[in-house]
Amino acid sequence: MGLFTADFARRRGARVLLLDQWRIGDPRAASFSLTRSIRNDYLDPVYARLAFEARKLWLDFQRQTGESFLIECGCLNIAKASITPALSETYAEQSYRVLEGLHLKAEAFTREGLKARFPQFDVDLGRLDVEAGVLHVTPITAALRQRLRDAAVPIEEDTAIHRISRRAGTIAIDTAAGERVAERLVITAGLGTNELLARIEGCDLRLPLRPDRPSESKYLIPPPEKRAMFAPDRLPVFAYLDVGIYGHPWLEGKTPGVKIGYYNPPDVRTQVTSINSVQSFVNECMPVLKDARVVDVQGADQCSYDLVADDNFILGAIPGLPGGAVGTGWRGTGYKFAPLIGRTLMELAFDNSTAEDVSRFAPERFEVSRAG
Repeated sequence: MGLFTADFARRRGARVLLLDQWRIGDPRAASFSLTRSIRNDYLDPVYARLAFEARKLWLDFQRQTGESFLIECGCLNIAKASITPALSETYAEQSYRVLEGLHLKAEAFTREGLKARFPQFDVDLGRLDVEAGVLHVTPITAALRQRLRDAAVPIEEDTAIHRISRRAGTIAIDTAAGERVAERLVITAGLGTNELLARIEGCDLRLPLRPDRPSESKYLIPPPEKRAMFAPDRLPVFAYLDVGIYGHPWLEGKTPGVKIGYYNPPDVRTQVTSINSVQSFVNECMPVLKDARVVDVQGADQCSYDLVADDNFILGAIPGLPGGAVGTGWRGTGYKFAPLIGRTLMELAFDNSTAEDVSRFAPERFEVSRAG
C-alpha cells in the first residue's frame, strides 16, 4: 500500500520519502507472500466493484513495467451438497449473484460441467469469476522498488518513528535518523498503525485492529504425471469459503506446489462440517491430490492479517492531522486492492477527496466521543 501510494504521489510530481520501521517486504507484513489471489467475487457489491477497479490498475501497472505477474486463471468458488446441503445459500452462489448484478464476467457449472472443465474437483457446484486469478508478489515488489529508485525516491528502512507533530503548517516527523519535515503524511503500517497514531501529537484515534492468520497452510506437490493438471492454464484459484478453504494453482519454478489454506474468514459465517483441515478438504473435494506430497507453507509465503472489529477497511483522513491519511485493516484480502488503495491515499493526502467513494471506510468511525 505504501509503495503504490508513493508511486502515485511521485507521478503527480511530489517529492516523496518512504520511511519503514522494518524493511520493504518484511515477513511480518500482511502482503509478504509468494502469491495472492485477485478476484471480484465478494458478497458485498462495494468490495466487488472496487476489486474490479483495482484490477484495471494492476493491468496498467503490468503494461507499464513489462512484467508478467498477473496470471488470469479465474477464481472458482465451489460447493458440495454432502458438506453444505443448501447449495443456493453457499458463498459460491451468493457471490455469483453479486457478479451478475454488477455485469461482471462469471460462469456457472453443474457437477457434470465441472468434471468436463475442471476434473480436479469432486463437487456439485462451481461458480467461476472469470476476470480473476493470482498475483505473483515477488516481481511486483521488485518492480515498485525499481520505479521509485529510478525516480530518485529515497527509502529509509529500519527507521523508528518517535514523534509526529504539526509545526508552522508542516508535519514534523522525529525519527531515529533525525527529523524529517513534510507537508503531507500517509500511514500504511498495518498492525503497527496504532503505535504510530499514538506518536501523533494531539491524536486520540485508536483503531480496533487485531492480528490473525490461517489455521493451516500447505503446499501439495503431486507426482510428476499429474503436475500439468495443477498449472494455472488448467487450474484456477479456488475457494470453498463456507468451510474456510482457499487455494492457488502451482506456478512451477515460482511456488513449491498447489497452495491450500484453511481459514475461517470473519466475513463469512462458516458452518460446522466434515471439513476441518486441508487434508479433509482434499479427501472430500480434491481426491486427485490424495497422493500428493504435503509440506507446510513456511517463510516467504506465511503472512499475518490485520483484522478490524467491524470487518471493513480503514481508509481516510487522520482526524486532527491536516494533510494526514491512513490505510489499514485489510483483513487478509487487501493485497488485490493495493494500487487502488495507493491512488486513493494519494488523493486523500493531496485533495482531501477521492475518485472512489470511500466514506464507509473513514477512520473517524472509531473516534471516541467526549461529553462537553
